[in-house]
Amino acid sequence: MGTLAAGDHIRFVCGRDGALTRVKRVTRYTSFEEMLDAEGPERVNPTSPREQHLANIRRIYGPEKEAVGVLAIEIELAVPAPPAPSP
Repeated sequence: MGTLAAGDHIRFVCGRDGALTRVKRVTRYTSFEEMLDAEGPERVNPTSPREQHLANIRRIYGPEKEAVGVLAIEIELAVPAPPAPSP
């Protein structure tokens, strides 16, 4: 797998649903705390306070994963969703 960079595409799939996204920006950090301080926790998950973010992320990614570095990936939809039908 190569290096992720702006302009690359990522497809997210859940069951039969999917979304094609375009990478706008990739920023590397040394820790989850550094990422949250620089990016702002509201950009990661606007419904959760900073300390809850850290707990949630560290529950998924242990210290051995964090030790190799953290990426913040800003994405946008590559193909906008079609407009909802009018009533």
